[in-house]
Amino acid sequence: MPQVPRDNRPDATLAFLADPYRFISKQCRAHGSDLFETRLMLRKTICMTGPKAARLFYDQSLFMRQGAMIGRIQKTLLGKGGVQGLDDEAHRHRKQMFMSLMTPERIEGLMATSGEEWQARACLWALRDEIVLYDELHELLTRAACAWAGVPLPEAQVRQRTHEITALFDAAGSVGLAHWRARWARKRADRWIENIVGQIRSGQIRPPEGSAASIIAEHRDLNGELLSPHVAAVEILNVIRPIVAVGVYITFVAHALHQFPECRRKLEAGDDTGYTELFVQEVRRFYPFFPAVAALVRGDFEWRGYRFPGRRRVILDLHGTNHDARTWDAPEVFQPERFREWDGSPFSFIPQGGGNHDVNHRCPGEWITIGLMKQAADVLARRIGYYVPEQDLQLDYSRLPALPRSRFIICRVREAASAPV
Repeated sequence: MPQVPRDNRPDATLAFLADPYRFISKQCRAHGSDLFETRLMLRKTICMTGPKAARLFYDQSLFMRQGAMIGRIQKTLLGKGGVQGLDDEAHRHRKQMFMSLMTPERIEGLMATSGEEWQARACLWALRDEIVLYDELHELLTRAACAWAGVPLPEAQVRQRTHEITALFDAAGSVGLAHWRARWARKRADRWIENIVGQIRSGQIRPPEGSAASIIAEHRDLNGELLSPHVAAVEILNVIRPIVAVGVYITFVAHALHQFPECRRKLEAGDDTGYTELFVQEVRRFYPFFPAVAALVRGDFEWRGYRFPGRRRVILDLHGTNHDARTWDAPEVFQPERFREWDGSPFSFIPQGGGNHDVNHRCPGEWITIGLMKQAADVLARRIGYYVPEQDLQLDYSRLPALPRSRFIICRVREAASAPV
């Protein structure tokens, strides 16, 4: 039986943190393999990349999620008790709660709400010398997400709650003081939503029927019991937080419009009604969003002659799989038209996880992400005009989430589509 290729370092945590989006694919290329073994946080870990590895990783008979996530991510980004850490029937039951929110009518409602926020923000931006787009998107999306989810957000709390929600993903991969601030933000956000859950259950607050707050507050587990207030709060934040995190992708939309002007011209022309979706999908493939996901081996098995020991942590490379040259021709070239020929495989294009939305750990909000990005592409290419001043637009791959170093600055915002860009 061949040995899984091994990284020679005693521990690769610092190397991984220095380049979280490219570490796994670089090491796999160095080993000439789709997988290798290393130590992360002193724990033996198998790292994998590529569509075949993704297909294996999402085989629920071989892998489980409970106990797999790195602690610092659990305590900031995800929270404790959420759907991401469930397996088998408990996971499928909880996942359907989220999937029930993803009807076309519900998603259209979010687009209408976020569209109103875009219009309001554009009016404010027109009065300012310049804005940092990434930072501005946080409040825009927080307002839209809370309104859509049925979570009351008094005007006096908007700034505080925006900071708390943003910290859950913007500082999730940080170390030192930034990490502890993110953990404190998680505690405050959990308490805020726990209080709202209590008020919903007591009848003090009546969110719209079919809203996330209503459905999650009243959801019952497999035993017929209501979720604890804490777990219900975590799951409501698992609706709000990812919507606000789409601001990362929208910043990349703006970056792509600037870096690839031929794409902007096609969007401005609006002749190809399907081009916006091609463009958005290529942004999701090309740009770094979340680097990897983790699971645990259920019990010993073999794959391609390699042994996977039970309880071994396995990490799947999302970004590298989206850039795998075996699937994507010239993967480092930004080319939206490639998605005209994409076969729809749930294992070759996995920016928000792979497999089936209903049963696997693939993000149920993927359609929301695509919708918000398409809306942003339309606003930035056709609804407003702006100027992009000189700035550092290089992507910082050592940051999680990765961003342009300047966070994308724009100025001279105009509401008219004919304004100079």
